[in-house]
Amino acid sequence: MNINRRVFLKQGGLAFVCLGAGPFWGPQFLRQTAFAADLGRSSKQNKILICIFQRGAVDGLSMVVPYGDPDYYANRREISLAAPGQSAGENGVLDLDGYFGLHPALAPLLPLYKAGHLAPIQACGSPNSSRSHFTSQDLMESGVDQDISVQDGWLNRLIARCPEDAANASAFRGVSMTPIIPRSFQGPQDCMAIRDLDTFGMAGDVVVPMPSGGSSSTAAGFESMYSGAVDTVLHGAGRESFDALSMLKKTRSTAYVPANGAAYPNASFGRNLKQIAQLIKADMGLQVAFAEMEGWDTHANQGNGKGQLATRLGVFGQSLAALHQDLGDRMNDVVVITMSEFGRTVRQNGNRGTDHGHGTCFFVMGGPVKGGKVYGDWPTLAPDRLFQHRDLAVTTDFRDVFGEICSQHFGMPMSDMADLFPGYGVDAQRFHRFV
Repeated sequence: MNINRRVFLKQGGLAFVCLGAGPFWGPQFLRQTAFAADLGRSSKQNKILICIFQRGAVDGLSMVVPYGDPDYYANRREISLAAPGQSAGENGVLDLDGYFGLHPALAPLLPLYKAGHLAPIQACGSPNSSRSHFTSQDLMESGVDQDISVQDGWLNRLIARCPEDAANASAFRGVSMTPIIPRSFQGPQDCMAIRDLDTFGMAGDVVVPMPSGGSSSTAAGFESMYSGAVDTVLHGAGRESFDALSMLKKTRSTAYVPANGAAYPNASFGRNLKQIAQLIKADMGLQVAFAEMEGWDTHANQGNGKGQLATRLGVFGQSLAALHQDLGDRMNDVVVITMSEFGRTVRQNGNRGTDHGHGTCFFVMGGPVKGGKVYGDWPTLAPDRLFQHRDLAVTTDFRDVFGEICSQHFGMPMSDMADLFPGYGVDAQRFHRFV
């Protein structure tokens, strides 16, 4: 059988190729590999994880401020945030527990914290001492702290072990709102990178592998590329693939109204989270979603209650709060985890900024989360407790945070943790019980 148009998932994103092929690429491949084999299966029954990477090393000491630690103010005379109180005004932190407080730009998250749906984890990160953005991001997304030989990402391994019927698993189970597949999703399990639902499948938004090994955008739109194969390839059960893509097209945000009065910021990160909410509501079997936000590398003019960092945190907090509000009761099955490759130095530098550090702050949000508490073993900022005499120490390994979500949210057996996080012994005794 000679097939001129094929549709398949490739690790660089959703790819359309025009090649001759043998029987291997027949309707069965399209049905089981390209898209959902059972489109009637509702994601309402699924446990969903949304991973958000703050690329650039966010200052966790400004996200969740240890205003009760006197060494915080001793090290940050110009960029510190004032302790809560009337005299602090709008630049003061928002008290959480009498010791820690939220950055004022994260005010939209305070109601979620008080309602028990948001849990910060302080002094979290990787034990690796590298201060290279690229090395540290690569290792964290691989689920390791040193072994650069690990080729696949921890989310790809997670998808392979999710307690789902493999025959009915949707290829929408792993979706990244990025132009290319992130390191976290790389591996043998099929995942999709969707830059933007509004342009998905239109001219210029479909990646085509070239014989030379490179890629280019198609000149024709998704429908024209795909429709030619419908009658010759996607007959019978294979037509489900076309139906799945039609469903995806309907989720475009031009026709989408967020629920419960949710208002996403008009920024790329806000749009990404809105479109993740759309995919969840489309009931297409989404299990793991990925998004990222850049711009956290604040070497100069970081600011405090106002300024460069505050602006980024404002978009970040508003977007997370809108996602929670938009999903409503669906958040009962959703956990959101935010992460960054490392934090910033405790002491401000000469440019009123901070340099590459070590420990930082993660957020966990969702219906299953036991929030309303700042988690982690706080090492203090005392000079003799700093990592390499300059940084917040890491007292919670990021793999224990990821492992707790895999175990408690997805119900994954602890025996699988060695495969999820090679070379590390995830131990339930170290779980913080935030979910």
